[in-house]
Amino acid sequence: MRTILAAGGLSLLLTLLVTPQFIKFLTRRQYGQFIRDDGPKEHLTKRGTPTMGGVVIVASVVLSYFIAHLILWESVTVSGVLLVGVMTALGFLGFLDDWAKISKERSLGLTPRGKLIGQFTIGGVFAVLALNFPDERGLRPASEFVSFLRDLPWLHLPFFLAVIWIVFLLMAWPNATNLTDGLDGLLAGSATLVFATFSLVNIWQFNQWCGRVSSVGPLCYEVRDPYDLAVVSTALAGSCFGFLWWNAKPARIFMGDTGSMAIGAALAGLSIMTRTELLLVIMGFLFVMEAGSVALQVGYFKATKGKRIFKMSPIHHHFELLGWQEVTVVIRFWIICGLCVAIGVGIFYAEWVVGQ
Repeated sequence: MRTILAAGGLSLLLTLLVTPQFIKFLTRRQYGQFIRDDGPKEHLTKRGTPTMGGVVIVASVVLSYFIAHLILWESVTVSGVLLVGVMTALGFLGFLDDWAKISKERSLGLTPRGKLIGQFTIGGVFAVLALNFPDERGLRPASEFVSFLRDLPWLHLPFFLAVIWIVFLLMAWPNATNLTDGLDGLLAGSATLVFATFSLVNIWQFNQWCGRVSSVGPLCYEVRDPYDLAVVSTALAGSCFGFLWWNAKPARIFMGDTGSMAIGAALAGLSIMTRTELLLVIMGFLFVMEAGSVALQVGYFKATKGKRIFKMSPIHHHFELLGWQEVTVVIRFWIICGLCVAIGVGIFYAEWVVGQ
């Protein structure tokens, strides 16, 4: 537990202490957010707020992960390094998008095609690497099965389709979290809840791990490096929680695509490596709801030639236009996220209890 606590504590402190210095740096450089003109009018006052705060989130996770292992003299694992790597890679893609917005002085960054190519490339490299590097028991960071609470034996995929499935997850979740990041503190707070839940899942998997002779049972978990995955997920929870201090309304900084893409990549990576890909749909239902509202809005608009289901999408803007205060939307969406992670953990634990 020492490495888990060290990584979580370090990432929390780093984001709390470094973020205000980064805000000053961005303000001096006038690297501020550009707000879309067709959004809620109240958001126009946020124009110029420093963005790219995700740099601090990503950097704090990377540093706390490696420093925690160094000071406690523990070895890093393939799973941990791959997870940190894919988070950093997609965070860098988001950084390029943020930089394009700032340099062009508009709310649109990279072209959709450019972002998709970047996500597909990063996802493909991660998938191939994660489906290799077996340990002494033959376990690899990812598997060729679709998973819910563990691998589903009746949903085995050929290697090529397994790569496509992993790439899809690494494109879907970052886009979902990117769409969620539209209100002060919404993504930072909800991501903290989901990452903290993954920490509990990882610790439980480690305690009931098939790789430990003392815990081998009928429902032990076939996951590679569950303890180190708990280190990364706790560092992510600490980093998002620390950033929330500065991102809560009225936000002094936005995480930008740098942060939202990195968070989505980390969620996808954790679900793949912990064999909980479909469980994340429940725990992260808030993100699914946000992305789904956009898909429904666009599809309905095209099908009806101009009609809309929501006043505006993503759905958090719909409630703003109904008259809800921004902070009310954020808190109620946090409550939804909390209920979803509670349901997810309940299902995860119940499956183990019933199987004993």
